Amino acid sequence: MAGTGISWDVVRVDKPGDVNVVIGQAHFIKTVEDLHEALVGVSPHLRFGLAFCEASGPRLVRRSGNDPELVDLAVRTASAIAAGHSFVVFLREGFPVNVLNPVKSVPEVCTLFCATANPVDVLVAVTGLGRGIVGVVDGEPPLGVETDEDAAGRRSLLRAIGYKL
Repeated sequence: MAGTGISWDVVRVDKPGDVNVVIGQAHFIKTVEDLHEALVGVSPHLRFGLAFCEASGPRLVRRSGNDPELVDLAVRTASAIAAGHSFVVFLREGFPVNVLNPVKSVPEVCTLFCATANPVDVLVAVTGLGRGIVGVVDGEPPLGVETDEDAAGRRSLLRAIGYKL
């Protein structure tokens, strides 16, 4: 069959070290406003920028947020990924763990590929129909197995930063 070929693109997410990223897929132009509302409701201190790649019609990169630098970063990243119905959210002064449930509860959200402060490569499949995210590479491989001392340190850290009692 003609036009059934596939190629691959790897898009590096270039972001400042103090910024977290959430990358996902949704299905409707309303996603931009609903994600904005979900994120605003998390914390008055959360700074964010988001961009959504529209997959039909005018096929624009839709954008929103409360931090112009992060909105610009989201637009540049979404434009580089250029996969229909994908979205990118950059966060500052907040963590993915605090936004994941509100983001997942947005009715248009289909899936999340990552939520991280780590370096990320986005794996994009390219076909005659367009571009789609097939996954992400998020961080480096493990160097070993947690020891009892490492486990105690993990438990201590989670309690020190308020995530466990």
